[in-house]
Amino acid sequence: MMPSEDFRKTWGGGFMSDTSGSDGKKKFAEMSEKIEKMSGNSFFTFSKPYLDFIGKEKIFGLVYVVMAVLNLLLPLVIIFQAINAGLFQAGGRFTVAFILSWIVIVFACWIGFQLWWDRKKKLKSVSTSEFVATPIFSGIIETFGEWMGTMIGIIGAGVGLIASIFLGNSAGMLFSAMGLTFMQYGVLVVIIGPVVGFFTIIVFRFLAEQLRIFAALANNVKDIAENLKK
Repeated sequence: MMPSEDFRKTWGGGFMSDTSGSDGKKKFAEMSEKIEKMSGNSFFTFSKPYLDFIGKEKIFGLVYVVMAVLNLLLPLVIIFQAINAGLFQAGGRFTVAFILSWIVIVFACWIGFQLWWDRKKKLKSVSTSEFVATPIFSGIIETFGEWMGTMIGIIGAGVGLIASIFLGNSAGMLFSAMGLTFMQYGVLVVIIGPVVGFFTIIVFRFLAEQLRIFAALANNVKDIAENLKK
């Protein structure tokens, strides 16, 4: 079937003629220029801040900020937990033990806040490498282990000692009212807390270093490959 006259006029003088190459390139260039101008419109760029956020190390920094804020909120949560459990209605030694224990928890949470806020500064040191996510995730794991170990050690030793002195065998009631049921070991938690906290830090640091090893190998292999090409 032969192409119609209109078809030949439309396409024959364009892409199908001898000058089709230059005309086609010109039309394509004009179209690309129009698309480029359209892409500068706010309709196409309103999501750029979000795309930049998830495309860089800033998204990982959000984890550090959230964990730091949670450390500031945790003492308030424990107070509400104690109120709902009716701890203040018990009066006497239970109230005194809770107040002193809460001060220890506030101290531990403040240390935890400073830990997460300080470790956030390390993100800039790894953001320049080719493989960013793995070393940053390794840092998050290491910081989480340091935080958990610190909290277990301080709260276990401090609150465990206070509860044992003021409440004796009834210390478990205080732990339950505060939502710290994992510490119901009586006076033994004074020793168990720091020990478990120490090994928690060691184990998480070991796991984090394994990830950093893979990231370092990947970066080194990439550098060697680029040097061989030169």
